[in-house]
Amino acid sequence: MESGGASPPTLVLGVADIDAVKICVYCGSAKGNDPAHLQAARDLGRLMAENDISLVYGGGTVGLMGEVAKTIVSISGPSAVHGIIPEALVKWERDDTYSTKTDSNGYHLPEENVYGKTTVVKDMHTRKKMMAQEVLESAPGSGFIALSGGFGTMEELLETATWNQLGIHDKGVCVLNINGFYDGLLQWLKKSVEEGFVKHANADILVTASDAKGAIEALRNYKVSEARYGLSWDNE
Repeated sequence: MESGGASPPTLVLGVADIDAVKICVYCGSAKGNDPAHLQAARDLGRLMAENDISLVYGGGTVGLMGEVAKTIVSISGPSAVHGIIPEALVKWERDDTYSTKTDSNGYHLPEENVYGKTTVVKDMHTRKKMMAQEVLESAPGSGFIALSGGFGTMEELLETATWNQLGIHDKGVCVLNINGFYDGLLQWLKKSVEEGFVKHANADILVTASDAKGAIEALRNYKVSEARYGLSWDNE
């Protein structure tokens, strides 16, 4: 994959959550027309909770986003979920479930005992950096999973894969391909390798699974590509 757009974030690792496994889930703020997508979100949330895996996600309470979050909270409690949402999206990626709690800017936050902790940030870049930071600071088996979604989900997925290719991180990136939803993307990736735009070994930066169990296992067993670019980002 080619790099481009804004400069990649500086991700400085800490140690606060190094013993925890965390998965960042990218997915749609809509439910989709096929009930299989919503069920996949529930299944992923349930299996993450049963395996003591915490969730980092985009902070929405609607669509697949909300379904993953509330499924995990219902089993593991609110401390297992952290949603990070830009202030511009607060009114759009929300249902009518609010608490009386507000953040420092006066935004009403969703019920913590339903959706977990929520942090409101200024922009998309801050959101993505914080989401990635939590995963990179976490234990082996942590990584990124993409459920079905639209432009935003695809952008987050491919940017995270690009960061892996560029050597910014070495965590697994998995596509949870429900009913062939991502077949087109995977075909494009295959074509990119054939045409010489992606190194053959780097095609495996994106791993795939057809169900939630397979996605979690794919992150546990993730192997870093030897063809990644050996770049240093220490001065960024």
